[in-house]
Amino acid sequence: MASVELVCHTEDETQRLGETLAAAMRPGLLVALLGDLGAGKTALTRSVIRSAMADSDHEVPSPTFTLVQMYDGLPFGTLAHLDLYRIGEEEEVDELGIDEALDTGVVLVEWPQRAASVLNHADLRIEIAVVESDARAVTIGGKTDAVSRVRRSLDIRSFLDREDYQDGTRRHLTGDASTRAYETVHTGREPTRILMNAPAQPDGPPVRDGKPYSAIAHLAEDVSAFVGVDMLLRSQGFRAPQILASDLDAGLLLIEHLGDGLIIDHERRPIMARYEAAIDLLAALHDCDWPNAVEIAPQRVHHVPDFDREAMLIEVSLLADWYAPNCLDRTLTEEERRQFNAVWNALIDRLEGAERSLVLRDFHSPNIVWNGAAEGHDRVGIIDFQDAMIGPTAYDVASLAQDARIDVSTAQEARLVQRYCKTRKDLDIDAFRQAYAIMAAQRATKVAGIFVRLSKRDGKHVYLDHLPRMEDYIRRTLAHPALADYAEWFSTVFGNDG
Repeated sequence: MASVELVCHTEDETQRLGETLAAAMRPGLLVALLGDLGAGKTALTRSVIRSAMADSDHEVPSPTFTLVQMYDGLPFGTLAHLDLYRIGEEEEVDELGIDEALDTGVVLVEWPQRAASVLNHADLRIEIAVVESDARAVTIGGKTDAVSRVRRSLDIRSFLDREDYQDGTRRHLTGDASTRAYETVHTGREPTRILMNAPAQPDGPPVRDGKPYSAIAHLAEDVSAFVGVDMLLRSQGFRAPQILASDLDAGLLLIEHLGDGLIIDHERRPIMARYEAAIDLLAALHDCDWPNAVEIAPQRVHHVPDFDREAMLIEVSLLADWYAPNCLDRTLTEEERRQFNAVWNALIDRLEGAERSLVLRDFHSPNIVWNGAAEGHDRVGIIDFQDAMIGPTAYDVASLAQDARIDVSTAQEARLVQRYCKTRKDLDIDAFRQAYAIMAAQRATKVAGIFVRLSKRDGKHVYLDHLPRMEDYIRRTLAHPALADYAEWFSTVFGNDG
């Protein structure tokens, strides 16, 4: 059984351990807390709950008499805090709703030894013992995945300590569709910082020509890509976050917090003046000359990959692999897949000679930070660009004008594309509009597949809420003459209402 051993010498260290544990928790986690009376189990639990609630003063009563205390709205869902000290028979545990609580979040149990069924099934087993006066020895064991998350969270704490953020308070910010996660780091002496937790990802199974999906699609496999693109953007005066500290090998970055301003309103509708400012920034970005390599550290270079045919094809294959079976309740036939591949190879042929530049790849509302107090392009902050490539400029225009997370009407889309065309220097409008139609279809095709995959493979069912929007974007884009063959394939496979 994997385990971690450490000593908390002070109350502050116990509090920071609670933060560390809270950051490592995921829905479905059963945590057993063991220790004698007065060992500090409840103190550690209070720290976990207060950290998860982002409220250091929240009252956390002991459930000694109530047996269960529930907390809602936490980053990992709910937390059920149980104290089994006063139960008479183990059968009483069945009435406490542990299984139901695990379906919605985390269950943390003090005195789990009163119920062998709880102790034996715990994902994390935390034992606390008093040593050397008030110091507490803490042993954290359990299932490999759970202990590995705790180790990772401890590594983050060590990274912050090394960078003189010993007093930094960690709070969950967000995760995304990838394995990256983000926290805020607060101190009383400087602005809030963002901690990016992006451990290097091992190659997945081979999916084509002996290569994994990530290699074919040129996805960033460590933080080097983010650092490199960040350096390029900042070198040209664009508002990307300053990197304040880094451990490239560990996949940890401490970066500037660009703010919380959005380009959408409270009803999740586009604020068109802000979308237009973002389009203007894209036009300026695409007018720059960009190198395809940047030195990010001594003898360490990030090479910006090319958005090539293989990458485009592996992305659209997500529709064939995930979206189509989900809609049709069957896999595509060999002939349907052959035709699909032929259509897309022909469309990519049409991109020969299309204007190319740095494309950020996810330039849409979740990754744009608005600063109304600034002027010009400084109003538009850019985040989440580690998968940037050199590719058709139309891709990023489509990424914003067909925002995957926000409904953009046909009229609004046309307005944004027209503004981009008018703002660009020496742009071949006809060639761009054809490239735009193809890249909009390519992106919508890919994202529709991704949303189904996130649900079916990863259990992230919320992404299905966005699927009707992507279907509308696909139908909208298929009206362009350049996509006539794709429109015919789509109608044949999915029907006129597909």
